[in-house]
Amino acid sequence: MAAKKPQRSQTLLVRLPAVVMAVVAAGDLLTGPGVGFLPLASLGPAFAGLAGGWRRTAWYGLAALLLCVGLGLYDGLFQERRGFMAMVSVVGVTGASVVAAVMRGRREAELANVRSIAEVAQRVLLRPVPLSAGPLQAAVSYTSAVAEARIGGDLYEVVSSPHGVRMIVGDVQGKGLAAVETAAVVLGAFREAAHDEPDLVGLGERLERSVSRVLEGEKFVTAVLAEVGERHEAVFLNYGHPPPMVVREDGTAHFPKPPAYAPPLGLGMQSSGGPKPFSVGFAPGEQLLLYTDGVSEARDANGDFYPLGERAYLLKQADAQDALDALREDLVRHTAGPPHDDAAMLLLRYHRHAAGESAGEP
Repeated sequence: MAAKKPQRSQTLLVRLPAVVMAVVAAGDLLTGPGVGFLPLASLGPAFAGLAGGWRRTAWYGLAALLLCVGLGLYDGLFQERRGFMAMVSVVGVTGASVVAAVMRGRREAELANVRSIAEVAQRVLLRPVPLSAGPLQAAVSYTSAVAEARIGGDLYEVVSSPHGVRMIVGDVQGKGLAAVETAAVVLGAFREAAHDEPDLVGLGERLERSVSRVLEGEKFVTAVLAEVGERHEAVFLNYGHPPPMVVREDGTAHFPKPPAYAPPLGLGMQSSGGPKPFSVGFAPGEQLLLYTDGVSEARDANGDFYPLGERAYLLKQADAQDALDALREDLVRHTAGPPHDDAAMLLLRYHRHAAGESAGEP
């Protein structure tokens, strides 16, 4: 329904010039020259400039001028100034509308180029996650707070390393190009260090150093790192980020929290120590959802937060991406539109029969 409304509005704008000029002509013929409908013929090209190009606007201007001449002759207005003033009005409005249409066309072309560049940057910065990584299936969802936006400060990545499958989901403080630049630094450091560092603590320290070099003042990045290795457990390192959601095979949801809260990336150098790793059981048939606060802090019209734990049942669909899409649609319904903050979600499913397990084992 939301997509149909803009289409209807666009169709109305396209037809409006002809409708207005027809109403002006009918009104002038019915009421005669005394009312003074003739100058209103300039509304045709004025409305044409709102939705069409300069050529279409010029054609409507020519049609309005011909209409003005015809009605002026019919009403006998060229024996006085009224007919000529109406023609001058049509010509003047048409000229202004043509100029406005040319400028609007240039702005739309520039915006299209910017969006194209943003889409390329989006693909480079937030690459598609692998559908399968070790024993895990992965799916991702990114919802921008601005409908036209293609990129923001939320970030995610999945890397299959010699030390296990490693994931990150983070949220850069702030908006705009500065946030995008910081997200690029975090992802670049993570993609490299995920293969080199033997544990999450070393990986986190690498990220901390990289972020501290580019951030100034009190800017920071909240993030949660996760690792799934050969054992049936997930290890986490939380930098001031919302806790992950683990969905058990029976559908119950748990939000494991760190033993002690640590500051976000970028502020850790100013504190006495970084976060401590902690682990939870994560077995075949279970799911792990990493997300940003654009999900957990999304509010409805009454100011109530999105009940993520109560919506875990939406992740029961057979396909991981379909399940995550269903959760995203429910989030959009909760907020009655796009959330007020960017919302990123990374869903990981543990295969029921992981590598090294036989199909007959439970």
